[in-house]
Formats: sequence, C-alpha cells, structure tokens
Amino acid sequence: MMFDGPPTLPPPPPLSDRWALFLDVDGTLVPFADDPERVYVSPHLVPRLQALSTAMDGAIALVSGRRVEMLDRMFAPLRLAAAGLHGLQRRRAGEGLADTPGPPAVLEAIKLQALELVTHWPRALVEDKGEALALHWRAAPEAAPALQAFAAHALERLPGYHLQPGDMVIELRPRHADKGVAIEAFMGEPPFRGRQPVFVGDDLTDEHGFRAVNAHGGLGVLVGDRGGSDARCRLPDIAAVHAWLGAAA
Repeated sequence: MMFDGPPTLPPPPPLSDRWALFLDVDGTLVPFADDPERVYVSPHLVPRLQALSTAMDGAIALVSGRRVEMLDRMFAPLRLAAAGLHGLQRRRAGEGLADTPGPPAVLEAIKLQALELVTHWPRALVEDKGEALALHWRAAPEAAPALQAFAAHALERLPGYHLQPGDMVIELRPRHADKGVAIEAFMGEPPFRGRQPVFVGDDLTDEHGFRAVNAHGGLGVLVGDRGGSDARCRLPDIAAVHAWLGAAA
C-alpha cells in the first residue's frame, strides 16, 4: 500500500524473538551529521543491540549505505551481520566480509572532479565509498542543484550505475545492489531463514527493503513522517526506535 501524504501508520508491535530484524543506520539508529565520519552513536545503543542479537540467536543485521568497515568502527566491539553500500557489500552472520568488485577506473576521475566542484561550497561534502560516490549538501543546501546536475552528468560515463537520491544527498552506485536484494539474500541463510522479516528505515533508499520484507509477509517500519512509503508501521523518530529496541532488549 502506498501513502501520498504524511503517513498515519500504526506503531510496530513488540519485538519477537521469532523475527529477523534488519536495521538501517543513519536516520534510524543514529542522527544525520554534516560529516558522516562524525556521527554520534548513543552509548546505550551497542549494548542494546548486543542483547537483542543474543535474544534473537543472531538474527539481526545492519543494512546501510555506509561501508561495512565503517559500521564496525561505529558499533565496536559489536560485529553483526551487515550489508554495506546498499547491499553491494555483505557479511553473513558469523563470517568475514565477502570480496566485492573494485570501482571502474572512470569513477576515480569523477571523484576528483567532484572534489574540485565542492570547493565552491566548502561545507558540501564528497564521500568516497570506494565502489560508490555520495555528494552531501546537508550543511550547504544552496549547493544542491549543482551537485545533482554533476551526478546526472557523471552517470552518463558510468554504465551499470544509477543515481540514488537520499536525505540531502545523491549517490552514484552500482545498479545491481540495493537493500532489498541484501535482505532477500540474508533470508535464505541461517539464522534468518524461516523467520518473519522486519526492516526499520527512514529514507527513500529503504523502500527496496520495505518491499522485500512485505514480499515475505514481514513488516516495514518507517522512521519519521515521510509520505509515499511501502512501510506498514511507523515510529516517529530515532528516540522512539531506541525505546522500542530497548523494551525488547
């Protein structure tokens, strides 16, 4: 079901140990920051996630646009199953990170051009994700038109890539990877197999995940008041997500 205006969705039910829980990170577990490297992680969050992982026999995964290596730094010493770069990277529960193809050579030239472009807006940010590239304008909203135009032009030189808009960001990333594909892969493996999937996310990039869990009879939980979502439940903000997780942990 699609919602055109602000959603009037019910809150999610209490967490169950029979669920497979998938969690977006930015805007869901942690607040956005002008610089993604300087995001604030609540000191209560890591032990709460650890307790949930134990209670759910490890059937919990982070599904993020960040690289898995960065997720490990943010949530150290916890190392959950994880999908990074919107599914381009994936670490199965209890295993190491699988190898991914390197970026095309032309992407390196595009990154340099992007760095030159943002010199006109010192608070805009180029985030080098290796195989992907994100252009942020949270601290420089006036840069949005130029960064969006640059990304659209760069896409013409990147076969197999597409543009992924987000909250004050646009990303160039490989077309074959998204959060829904990552969740589908996890659902075919232990400890997720046979459980009811639940995905919590806030952004347009999370819609693939909502559709994936819906297809499995699961539950998408939207964080915030964005309209036009396939989520079936809603939590108003990050604090509400933490409270919901804490009630179960």
